[in-house]
Amino acid sequence: MDKPRSNLTRQQLEQVFSQRIQDLYRNQVGHQPDKVTCQLFDNKLAIVLENAISRPVQLLAKNDRSNLAQQVRSNVDAAIKPQLVEVIEEVIGVSVVDLLIDTTIETGRTGIIAVLDVSPTVSDASCPTPSQTRDGVRR
Repeated sequence: MDKPRSNLTRQQLEQVFSQRIQDLYRNQVGHQPDKVTCQLFDNKLAIVLENAISRPVQLLAKNDRSNLAQQVRSNVDAAIKPQLVEVIEEVIGVSVVDLLIDTTIETGRTGIIAVLDVSPTVSDASCPTPSQTRDGVRR
């Protein structure tokens, strides 16, 4: 595993995750989500994919095959899980101890929560802490 990316800021890491996850879904699922939002905090990484449902799954859902659509999507989520773990560990250099994935067909969103072995070290030089600001408010 690579060294933790301590030279990157939290925001830069989140951008790297977003791009890598979009690429992963495009390459493996054949569908790139419209937007991937990542939030790294403590020893957790939360990820939300917008418009994450592929056309075949959308077709099933629109034709009264919602149960089958959900089953297919659950299988896709399970199949991509090891690759998501690999991307997260590669980018941040910290082991993933648990990865939770769920997709809601009706909204087209996928939620992913990665629980990390330890809190990664990141550079937050561009984000002052409240004690580094005049009145405790970041600008």
